[in-house]
Amino acid sequence: MIKSMTGYGRARMTLHGRDITVEVRSVNNRYLDCAVKLPRAYIFAEEAMKGLVQKRVSRGKVDVLVTVASLGAEETVVAVNETLAKSYIDALRHLRQLGGYGMVKELCYVTDLARLPDVLTVTKGEEDLETVSADLCEVLEEALNAYSAMREAEGGKLAEDIRRRLDAIEALTQLVEARSPQTVAEYREKLLSRMREVLQSTSIDEARILTEAAIFADKVAVDEETVRLRSHVGQLREMLQSEVSVGRKLDFLIQELNREANTIGSKCSDLQIARDVVDLKAEIEKIREQVQNIE
Repeated sequence: MIKSMTGYGRARMTLHGRDITVEVRSVNNRYLDCAVKLPRAYIFAEEAMKGLVQKRVSRGKVDVLVTVASLGAEETVVAVNETLAKSYIDALRHLRQLGGYGMVKELCYVTDLARLPDVLTVTKGEEDLETVSADLCEVLEEALNAYSAMREAEGGKLAEDIRRRLDAIEALTQLVEARSPQTVAEYREKLLSRMREVLQSTSIDEARILTEAAIFADKVAVDEETVRLRSHVGQLREMLQSEVSVGRKLDFLIQELNREANTIGSKCSDLQIARDVVDLKAEIEKIREQVQNIE
């Protein structure tokens, strides 16, 4: 299935207390250029996510945008600094003894103790990096599925357009093949007519006419070029059915098609063939533009 290099996919899932959103988008590029934008705390998963993209995409500039929102309190750990708390309690008891019962009637409440500096510490819980990375890749996989579906749909449209233009190229090639022998016959008649005008009463050397016509026919013969054109068109049709990335091969074949068309144009001085060659090159150029979008 032909795929376009441009596409977009998005997925959102809640896994292990995290709301994860992944967006994938791409534009044309000669090679694969993947950039993954992650929150700083999850940068450790970048290589794993890039590796997943590389398995699914072969060409294009791909941008992956990841957002993560924590939903659970289990990631936050509140710890008691017992040593410090006991030191505070001992200090408060000592303070009461120094000031007498009147100054400090009672030890402070637990809530008061908790407000003292560094008695309670709030830290983020230890994360299982492999689990987090796997979660991010799982959401990325879903986003890539949507992304691939869009690229396949666009690729199908591109392939259909290219097939129509290949039909037009074959039709134009057939016109050139039909017209080419006629140009030789017309040249021979034109040459004969000119020689009659010049020589008039003198007899005309028919062998010379045939020789000149043969030389002309050899110069304007386009059989080899049209055969190669048809061969390239056949290969293009086969590639459009391929299940693997063929963008670069298609691009190469388009160059070959254009080369054959240019050769035909340089060989033929016939006006009708020249017009057909112009149309031929126009169709090839349109296909070339479309191929630039194919992975």
